[in-house]
Amino acid sequence: MTPSSAFGTLDSPGKGWVPQFPYPLNHLWWGARALWLEAFGFRFDYPIELVPEAGPRSSLHYYIYSDRLFFDMMELDANGVPCHRTRTLTTFYNPAYVAWYGLMKLEQRLRSGETACEAFWTQIKWLVDHGVSQADGSAVWCFPVDFQEGRALLKSPWVSAMIQGLAISALVRAHRLKPEPALIDLCRAALAVYRKDVHEGGVRTTENGKVLFEEYPVYPLPRVLDGFLFSLLGLYDCWVEAEDELARSLFDEGVRGLVQNLEFWDYENRWSWYGSHGYLAPPHYHTLNRLLLVALARLTGEAALLRHAQSWDPAEMSTLDRLRVFSVFFGTKQRSRLKSWCG
Repeated sequence: MTPSSAFGTLDSPGKGWVPQFPYPLNHLWWGARALWLEAFGFRFDYPIELVPEAGPRSSLHYYIYSDRLFFDMMELDANGVPCHRTRTLTTFYNPAYVAWYGLMKLEQRLRSGETACEAFWTQIKWLVDHGVSQADGSAVWCFPVDFQEGRALLKSPWVSAMIQGLAISALVRAHRLKPEPALIDLCRAALAVYRKDVHEGGVRTTENGKVLFEEYPVYPLPRVLDGFLFSLLGLYDCWVEAEDELARSLFDEGVRGLVQNLEFWDYENRWSWYGSHGYLAPPHYHTLNRLLLVALARLTGEAALLRHAQSWDPAEMSTLDRLRVFSVFFGTKQRSRLKSWCG
């Protein structure tokens, strides 16, 4: 099995799945799969790319594109909507994956010179139908199952800055294709959760006096970087599309918090940490972190974002640096896994 064959693809989500074994064989298979990917599937050139056309109000493109990222954790239902599958959880709908699948299918179609994309509109319909209206008029897309993230347990249904951001980005592009007021109204309603602190049921925290938006809004904070970055891109899209001053204010707050706290995620100006989990980011998350930073640097002109992204570029690393990153990643990941097993 080659590294690429262990992952699903945009055209065949869940490609790498095998039949579920009885307990405990299922756990043993997943453990062996994880170790194999970490040891032999580690790659410095994970297939994610920047999309330079993204950003302007006239653009349908998203900021990054990958035909691999996240697709090993999905399988399509009978309607063409991705379900989320993991080792420990049952099959369920993760709104972040629904939005991501839609954005990537749209980008795929745009690259073929077309804008009509049935798969994209299938995901938009799902997002519109499953946005939860709250008593204050806000809208959220909830993660529907309990989820253990490091030492923190999130109890369903819970909200996520990453989910909100990706859903907004998908809805904005739908509005650009079909300017229906209900789509942009839903985006505006989705902003409210960014104004609420975590203890109020929102996604907002502060660090060093600056605001951060949490993919996993629970204590102890996992502080995973990519979810924060996805959320900022969603806020930017809402600001540009709707000329919404609240979206602009939230985006500016988040960017200031990101710039102020970037060192938290930095490992020796070489790589990124996977939040507060105590291990270096796996290659796909590191590549994601780096390219999302580049995208935000292009939108904001913030030199610090571009400087970190460039320092994290494996193309600029020596062989010794690469060996060091791999050894630290593998060692810290196994240490973290042993800690979780030992409670």
